[in-house]
Amino acid sequence: MGCTDSFCFQGLFFCPDAASLLLHNFCIYHIDASGHELGADEISSDFPLLNVDDLAEQVAEVLDFFGLEKVLCLGVTAGAYILTLFAMKYQERMLGLILVSPICKAPSWTEWLYNKVLMNLLYFYGMCGVLKECLLQRYFSKEFRSGEHGAESDIIQACRRVLDQGQSLNVLHFLQAINERHDLTKGLKELQCKTLIFVGESSPFHTESLHMSATMGSKNCGLVEVQACGSLVTEEYPLAMLIPIELFLMGFGYCKQPNFPSSSSNGPNPTSPLNHSCIAPELLSPESLGIKLKPIKTRADINI
Repeated sequence: MGCTDSFCFQGLFFCPDAASLLLHNFCIYHIDASGHELGADEISSDFPLLNVDDLAEQVAEVLDFFGLEKVLCLGVTAGAYILTLFAMKYQERMLGLILVSPICKAPSWTEWLYNKVLMNLLYFYGMCGVLKECLLQRYFSKEFRSGEHGAESDIIQACRRVLDQGQSLNVLHFLQAINERHDLTKGLKELQCKTLIFVGESSPFHTESLHMSATMGSKNCGLVEVQACGSLVTEEYPLAMLIPIELFLMGFGYCKQPNFPSSSSNGPNPTSPLNHSCIAPELLSPESLGIKLKPIKTRADINI
C-alpha cells in the first residue's frame, strides 16, 4: 500500500537487485485504496466515506479473497499507517512489517490545517499545479526535486503523470480519511511483529517515524535513516533498502543459502544479491550500495 498507488514501489521493484531478492522469492499482492487503482472511475456520492479502520478491514478482505493466512507487508506513508493498523487488529496474520516514512500519530493542528487546504484545492480545482507541487514536496527531498542542472528527473515527471491520472474526488476522500486518523502509539507498545522502518531525513514524517521506532523498541523494530532523502525512499534511493531488507528477511528464514553440491558450495545464491556465508560490515557503506547513495544510519540491529 502506498500514497500514490503503485508509483511508490516502481523504483524499488524495477531495480534489478530488488527483482532478484523480492520478485524471484515472493508472490506480491499490491493493494490500492478504493478508487485509486489505474483507470478507476470517480467514486459515487452514494458510496459511504471510508475511515482508516474501514481501509484496514479492506486489507483483511483482500487476504481472505486470495486465501492468504499470514503475510509480510510493505507500506509507504499513509499506506504504512493502514498496514500498521491492520497488524494491530490481526496480529495473528502479520509476519512482519516493512514501513517507509510511516505515520502513526493523529495529525497535528499544522498538518490538519494543511490537509484541509489540499482538500479544498482538490474540491474546487482538481489536481491543479499548485496541489501537485505540494504533494511532491511531501514525497521527495528538495535536492531530488531540483534534479541535476535544474532539470526534473524522470521519476518526478512520472509522479506528475500518475497524479494527473487520479480521480480528484477519490483522492480527496482518501486524504480526508487520513486527516481523521487516530493515534496508534498505545497499540504500538503491544505490537509484537518484527518491523523494519525506512525514513528519509528530509521527510516531513521523519520525526513521526522516529517516534514509532522508539515506541516499538529495538527488540521488535529496526530503523534505517537515509540522508538527503524525502519520504519515498523507494524512489529516491531504492538501493539503500536492499541489504537491510535482506537481513530482515533472513530473520524469518527466507533467502537462505541452498545446499549446493560441494563443487559449487562457494557460489552465491542465484536468487539473492548477497552471499550470506559472510556479510561484511563494509557492505553497508555508501560506496557498496551505489555511487550516488548518501550514507545510511541504523538505529537498531537489523539481524532479528
